[in-house]
Amino acid sequence: MGVTEFIHQDKEQRRFSFEVLPPLKGTGTEKLFSDIDKLAALNPAFINITTHHSEYVYKELGNGQFERQRIRRRPGTVAIAAAIQQRYHIPVQPHVICSGATIEDIEYELLDLQFLGIHDLLLLRGDKAREDSRFVPTPGGHTHTTELIRQVTAFNNGFFADGTPIKNPGRPFSFGVACYPEKHEEAPNLEMDMQYLKEKQQLGAQYAVTQLFYDNSKYFSFVGKARAAGITIPIIPGIKPLAKLSQLTMVPKTFHCDIPEPLAREIVKCQTDEDARRLGIDWCVEQCRELYAGGVKNIHFYTVGAVDSVVEIVRQLSLLS
Repeated sequence: MGVTEFIHQDKEQRRFSFEVLPPLKGTGTEKLFSDIDKLAALNPAFINITTHHSEYVYKELGNGQFERQRIRRRPGTVAIAAAIQQRYHIPVQPHVICSGATIEDIEYELLDLQFLGIHDLLLLRGDKAREDSRFVPTPGGHTHTTELIRQVTAFNNGFFADGTPIKNPGRPFSFGVACYPEKHEEAPNLEMDMQYLKEKQQLGAQYAVTQLFYDNSKYFSFVGKARAAGITIPIIPGIKPLAKLSQLTMVPKTFHCDIPEPLAREIVKCQTDEDARRLGIDWCVEQCRELYAGGVKNIHFYTVGAVDSVVEIVRQLSLLS
């Protein structure tokens, strides 16, 4: 059963999914699989695997000069997705992104995924490079997620990007997209951001997963506005528990999300990483309970740096359901 089927199958059954990162280049898969072992035991609906574009680093040459080199710190999304699927028999959903890829690169990625029997995707533009002030598309690549959706849809319909027919199209891909309850950082306003999401739906997106948030009122307001705008696809809330002191200021800045006042009051009381971890668990449990009470059945967890917290949260929610 694929991701879309899980989302639509039983509206009364509460399910969760989670996101993982491919391991850093050269570090192997032991830590990743150890983390997934813990979460797989809790029967997730699917596992989402991020994709990271290459970035510039500066290598010291030893003579006081530096050479700029482009590297990819976390390669292997397709391979990791296949390994997870084979090892755990849980649906996987790799990210396919515009950033750092040409149209041809994406086409070969789709072919590899099809060969591996992976048919669920999350289609994203991807982040801008650190060294850029705005998103700069790769030469020969896409600028917007909508262009990527059109490429995947053409592939599903039996055509390569240049219009050449695919002799054996195979099983089509299902795909979701991202959305932003507090708007994308580059969108001029939430209303325009909502129109982008509606366009993604019209082009074939079957569900959306939100950027992380800590204020449920932002999520419920966003869903209400989306429905009023004619967006009917499921909107899955994405949640990330705070797990250490540094995240109390880093996460809102990095992910452009507000901290609600009740949480802010508790944050200033934290003195240690363990204080922050316990606060993150408690807040997330209550956040999920409120989402359940509001009719949400599927919750997506961003687990990076917080695997043990997510395990405890899911266990507490299982006891409460």
